[in-house]
Amino acid sequence: MAFLRSVATAAATATTTTAVAAFALSSISSSKSPPTKPPSQNLSVFSPQSLSLRLPLVKNFTNSPSALHMDAPTSNQQDDHQVLPELLTEYMVDMKCEGCVNAVKNKLQTVNGVKNVEVDLSNQVVRILGWSPVKTMTEALEQTGRKARLIGQGVPEDFLVSAAVAEFKGPDIFGVVRLAQVNMELARVEANFTGLSPGKHGWSINEYGDLTNGAASTGKVYNPTSLETAKEPLGDLGTLEVDDKGEAFFSGVKEKLRVVDLIGRSIFVYGSEDKSDSGITAAVIARSAGIGENYKKLCTCDGTTIWESSNNDFVTSKV
Repeated sequence: MAFLRSVATAAATATTTTAVAAFALSSISSSKSPPTKPPSQNLSVFSPQSLSLRLPLVKNFTNSPSALHMDAPTSNQQDDHQVLPELLTEYMVDMKCEGCVNAVKNKLQTVNGVKNVEVDLSNQVVRILGWSPVKTMTEALEQTGRKARLIGQGVPEDFLVSAAVAEFKGPDIFGVVRLAQVNMELARVEANFTGLSPGKHGWSINEYGDLTNGAASTGKVYNPTSLETAKEPLGDLGTLEVDDKGEAFFSGVKEKLRVVDLIGRSIFVYGSEDKSDSGITAAVIARSAGIGENYKKLCTCDGTTIWESSNNDFVTSKV
């Protein structure tokens, strides 16, 4: 199946990644970049600053996670033996004592694909290293009876933009698409949707984040100039398979995709498998928090705490 790419320009030597102030809960979106409109331009991609210099909690994770390649599935059914590239995933979990810590660790250690778990009780942060999909880890945390919010995702190496998110907020179709940089030539993609009609739906990354006319104003399928001779555009994400309940789940990888080049573009869902229609929904791709960038528990916008916020605000109750 086709999947994503983009060219990275110069490697930048940034000194330290700026902490993101807004709290991005289960959708982990920490800043809303303006939608991309023509002409688009690339941003610099990589900063060599070591994450371990900033975050003592990751001292055991300083080796780069392995990028174990797989053929991306086109179905809701995720093969338990299929391995995604390893990432660090951070959650804020409502933990009060060491008993809470043990309960969370014990549960996560039973999840297929979880390699290591570290807990910072003082900050109520759980950091997980492994290839298990976000959906699976979130469900495991919820099964402990504790509130959990996804707050960051990335790798020990420090990218200028290591993660991005697109949120579909209804009124009919809800969903979250997460993209995380694994290395300079590989990105991991996970998606959850509800409200789609059963069957197969094409989906893609489109050139622009202009939703003035809905999906119709997002331009063509994204394809960098250097890949114009490729058989399929880099932004072609293949097919979503939607079950009888209108739900779809996807997890896979995309070679040659660089998340930094996707900020301000859009995720586009078609009504048909062959992508012959004008599309039924789209959402802008925004920068999302990386590891260690989002420990705030209070939203400065409205004073809502991370635990007071409802899942409806962050789409997860729908997906």
